[in-house]
Amino acid sequence: MNLNLEKINGYSVLTIQDERIDAHNSGELKDYLLQMIEGGENQIIVQLEHVRFIDSSGLGALLSGNKHIVAKSGRLALANIQKQVLSMFELTRLNRVFEIYADLNEAFSNEG
Repeated sequence: MNLNLEKINGYSVLTIQDERIDAHNSGELKDYLLQMIEGGENQIIVQLEHVRFIDSSGLGALLSGNKHIVAKSGRLALANIQKQVLSMFELTRLNRVFEIYADLNEAFSNEG
């Protein structure tokens, strides 16, 4: 999986460069997020601008990361989601679980 991690404004911004998050790479994403959280990261924004498809295993990987970071009083937000990917979050009602923002600036200005 092609991931890019940057520190911006005190946040860990994880950009997923792949066009798909599915059964083939979701395990890697889940492991990476859990390593970040266990390593002490507690403010993570996942950018999904390149992702054009996500399946249930991809949603599960993000959900697992969110569950772990919330348990440590942290925050995992999503930004720059393509319309077809956002529709999967809405269909599964996960848009009620995740903080979802149009872009990074909006995510930075809406803490918690």
